Amino acid sequence: MRILVVNAGSSSLKLSVLEGEALRLSETVPAPGGRVDESAVRDAVDRGGSVDAVGHRIVHGGSEFNGPVLVDERVAGRLHALTDLAPLHQPKSLRALELVGRLLPDAPAVACFDTAFHANLPAAASTYALPARWRQRWGLRRFGFHGLSHAYVSRRAAALSGAPGGDTSQGARLRIVTCHLGSGASLAAVKDGTSVDTTMGFTPLEGLVMATRSGTVDPGLVLWLEEHTGMPPSELASALEHRSGLLGLAGMSDMKAVLDAEQILYCVGGRTAVGIEPAGDAYTNDRFVQQRVGLHHLSFRARNREDVDKLYDKAVSLGAKIVHAPEEGPWAPGYYSVLFEDPDGIRLEMNFVPGKGLLEPKS
Repeated sequence: MRILVVNAGSSSLKLSVLEGEALRLSETVPAPGGRVDESAVRDAVDRGGSVDAVGHRIVHGGSEFNGPVLVDERVAGRLHALTDLAPLHQPKSLRALELVGRLLPDAPAVACFDTAFHANLPAAASTYALPARWRQRWGLRRFGFHGLSHAYVSRRAAALSGAPGGDTSQGARLRIVTCHLGSGASLAAVKDGTSVDTTMGFTPLEGLVMATRSGTVDPGLVLWLEEHTGMPPSELASALEHRSGLLGLAGMSDMKAVLDAEQILYCVGGRTAVGIEPAGDAYTNDRFVQQRVGLHHLSFRARNREDVDKLYDKAVSLGAKIVHAPEEGPWAPGYYSVLFEDPDGIRLEMNFVPGKGLLEPKS
């Protein structure tokens, strides 16, 4: 069976064709501001050849969609209704769904949801301390996002590092924190192959500081702006989604530019906030991941060797002591693992797993 995988991200549209376990096509079409050249997508689809089905990454499935679903008119309508919960992402996913549907009208489309991996978060992680009537009436809860990525990384890291008890297929008996670090960023605590906590919430705006998204801010601050400045909700939403994050802190939203400017990340707080400080003034606090799940592994998706080298060098520059590392250095084909010890004596195995979008080998 040949499957076209469509991944509409923050700034690009990734198209891949799988035939069994073989990758037949992998192309990225730029989508600045969510706008994609339809002719470029058509050309990529044509190069991929005939397919039997199309799999789409859809950011928000709400409470209704907890697993893959065949897209029909009713499902498409329900997905459009969820746009308000992910205004930066859902429209891009749905535009890709409609565009590829026009190009391949005879191929069944299956939606796979970024929220599904977090659908069964324990109540302690998913419940907001809001009036019960609000939660019940409007379905207010922590949904979490980047689930397809966190699921892949946790299973792959478990399979490669070897889970106690011999069962590595679902990360059994392993406690892992997975890190999805891109224009959008989130962490997930994964215990026994199941998501037990994550930094994103009701929408993808909560959690870590991102390229242009603020991440977690005091709700009172937003209410103050609305009440005292008369700023309308639409302006607040636009600023928090498009003009905050790294852009608001450093005047630039590209992490490479931030690093080149010798400014670095630091992590603080119970749910982890990420900010910018001049090089040399940074500090780290990994108590979040330690306390959440009793951490065994911290797993990153790495696009290339440069990504790994930067993370590796940064950990060393912040005072981490290398307890064990393979002789081949901070990169090995397919997978790399290094054991660090921080200045407080806390040991942490850091795994670097190649990022492959939605392409996931059989366990």
